[in-house]
Amino acid sequence: MTRTTDRHDIVVGIDPVKNWHLALAWAVDEARLRGMGLRLVVAVPPQHDTQHVDDTPRHLALRQTGTEALRTAIAWAHSRQPAVNATSALFDGFPAGVLNGLSSEAGMIVLGSRHLSRTEEFLSAGSLVVPVTAQAHCPVAVVGDAEHVTQEAPYLVVGVDGSESSRAALAWAFEEADLRRCALRAIAVWQPPVFSLHSGDTLFHAERRMLSETTAGWAEKYPDVRITHEVLIGSPVETLANAAEHALAVVVGRRGRGGYTGMRVGSVVHGLLHRAHCPVITVPAV
Repeated sequence: MTRTTDRHDIVVGIDPVKNWHLALAWAVDEARLRGMGLRLVVAVPPQHDTQHVDDTPRHLALRQTGTEALRTAIAWAHSRQPAVNATSALFDGFPAGVLNGLSSEAGMIVLGSRHLSRTEEFLSAGSLVVPVTAQAHCPVAVVGDAEHVTQEAPYLVVGVDGSESSRAALAWAFEEADLRRCALRAIAVWQPPVFSLHSGDTLFHAERRMLSETTAGWAEKYPDVRITHEVLIGSPVETLANAAEHALAVVVGRRGRGGYTGMRVGSVVHGLLHRAHCPVITVPAV
């Protein structure tokens, strides 16, 4: 398997009008862990197309603010992890398009806030989370809350449902757990159907079999990763969020078996971006 450490930089979106420290701290630590470079990015949307108002002064002011934010952020990143090669870039363009374009050669995209209803002028993670998660060519990590302090041994949670994207998420989660030297909880969530021709026991055991078959072979590839297999009953979003309450991150595939028709992110991904307190890492299918 090609490790993501063989790919290019981790790209982190810097929002000049919001606190970027949590996302950048997570990104620079991940870059050190993977031996990757770090690229800090601000995207400034194009000027408004109007015949009545000259938008040039406002656009120039946005560029200046973005430049200053990048200068401050890269100095902060260097102070946190001096060994990481960190660079910065200011782009003109709509933020989602800029990041999705960069994702084709990135090892990961890291965004900050998950306030999905907000729309801002800069690289607002609030307006970027869904479109970037849905279209990026690489894993996307959304880091929204403060780092947790817990007495529990460190662990990652990965959601497994048998889909191609969840298989990609499992591969990525094993690699991450190996790098972090932490445990991995592979979780399948079974939500009992309202109507079914099969018994509940039959369906539950089918879910256990799927989880066992999907994870088979990975322990041999990563013998140092302690893995547990769990089939839990309940709502997938709530169950995974609760299981990851003190996790280093929860890892899921971009689309699962239960995604809404027409959506490019599954309903579980969408729900976790609102509900989970730890970083949410979404992995596209290979």
